[in-house]
Amino acid sequence: MALSPTSRVWCNVGPGHDGERLPYRSSWTWREQPLPFIPMDDSWTATQPSSGPIAIRGWYELSEETFGHLVPPPEIPVEKARADLLLVAGGDDAMWPSLPFAEQLAQRRRSAGAQVRLVARHDAGHRPRLPGESPASPSPHFQYGGTPEADALLGAAAWPHILDTLGSGA
Repeated sequence: MALSPTSRVWCNVGPGHDGERLPYRSSWTWREQPLPFIPMDDSWTATQPSSGPIAIRGWYELSEETFGHLVPPPEIPVEKARADLLLVAGGDDAMWPSLPFAEQLAQRRRSAGAQVRLVARHDAGHRPRLPGESPASPSPHFQYGGTPEADALLGAAAWPHILDTLGSGA
């Protein structure tokens, strides 16, 4: 199950375990070895005023465009997973393009003949709100996109599928 997923392995954004931001390192490991990753393209600049929260989706889109062709590909190999996959994503995600990423994951799963369910709302943002959760608090640093209503509707639509995936029933 993945909420606001990515289809790629990304680098650290911010300090790593050593406290250093650079050089970029993989955010994922397998058997204690870093996986191939997409580094961030530091030529990106925010288009919003620097005095408030910013949307960084464009940074991820530029970085994928600049470095997405790396070999080996920095893709998350969901087509090899033995479990069914549930993806929940909003099309107005201002952090990263989670709906296009979820669609990429779903397509790769379907191409491999594997099970996948995608629950999406084009007006929801990065933080779907599940039943019983209050609206997300605003961030002083980042824009998350969506609206409280759209995020709650996405969470409500996903909830029965989440319960089913966890084996709890609806």
